[in-house]
Amino acid sequence: MTNPAPTRGYTATKDNLQSRLRRIEGQVRGIERMVEDDRYCIDILTQISAIQAALDKVALGLLDGHARHCMHEGAQEGRADEMASELMAAVGRLMKRG
Repeated sequence: MTNPAPTRGYTATKDNLQSRLRRIEGQVRGIERMVEDDRYCIDILTQISAIQAALDKVALGLLDGHARHCMHEGAQEGRADEMASELMAAVGRLMKRG
């Protein structure tokens, strides 16, 4: 007998999340083609910016799910401080760029 998949903060929106990630994957492949086709630098940078914005939106959705589900669950288990520290570390990693 197999164990069911654990419920995560994004479980309810998993299909939407996977769809967004596939779209982003396609955008990255598009940039690869742009480089292969020697497209103008600024056009490529514009597409990279669009991908970063799309990834940020995915990340914010995951953070929202984590705060609403995982942190709530952790608080009920007496791990609120641990969960808050983990969340803030993740936010810190997301904010570090360049």
